[in-house]
Amino acid sequence: MEKIIISTEQAPKAIGPYSQAVRFGNLVFLSGQLGLDPATGTLKDGIVAQTRQSLDNIGAILTSLGLTYAHVVKTTVFVKDLDDFATVNDIYGTVFCQDAPARSCVEVSRLPKRALVEIECIAVYPE
Repeated sequence: MEKIIISTEQAPKAIGPYSQAVRFGNLVFLSGQLGLDPATGTLKDGIVAQTRQSLDNIGAILTSLGLTYAHVVKTTVFVKDLDDFATVNDIYGTVFCQDAPARSCVEVSRLPKRALVEIECIAVYPE
């Protein structure tokens, strides 16, 4: 099996030595997505806008592979402040509304670019 590097202009470019996503067999591992606007590279303001943009970035990567949010089987959500959990959860629920993937959510002391939220996921191609 071969590791395939995934990249799309519809999501922010990697800000370090990593790939937007990697496909291995029928699994796709998406790197954590911040609330960065892919057109400008700037971080959106506030937890609501950053969460929406993070999910939009995930959606763009999935779409570039012919996948949707329905193909996501696991997510990890990193938040700067766990007090934002309810807000993040409400927005998250708008894209993962049926047959939601498994998920972990953890509070972290700091995220790249001083972001408030970062979301990573694993998706699977249907058999």
